[in-house]
Amino acid sequence: MNMETMMNQIKQHPDYHKAGMILCHNGVVRATSREGDEVTGLKVSVDHKKLDEIIKEQKKRPGIIEILIHINEDRELVVGDDVMFLVVAGNIRENVIESLTDTLNLIKAQATTKKQYFKSEKP
Repeated sequence: MNMETMMNQIKQHPDYHKAGMILCHNGVVRATSREGDEVTGLKVSVDHKKLDEIIKEQKKRPGIIEILIHINEDRELVVGDDVMFLVVAGNIRENVIESLTDTLNLIKAQATTKKQYFKSEKP
């Protein structure tokens, strides 16, 4: 899946006419860890049951029309590769921004785990 496909899917939603904003997140593998170590790759695993629960709950928020997600999981990604696409459509800016931020934080904290590979290791 790619961002264009996800955007087209959002635009086919029966309540799309209520949307005032679509906000997209495209997470990529960066070259350094938060601690500054050189990263060569990344592997992400997903708890799909927890992910489904998070998305289901976040869709109940006021003004949210649709939330779509795609995570490139269980394969070795290299610097620059797409890790996650998250798309949130809703009525007004405040609702959409807050929903995307909260959804992303919940997914990263509760539904995914990652293994970073460092220059001294081979992904």
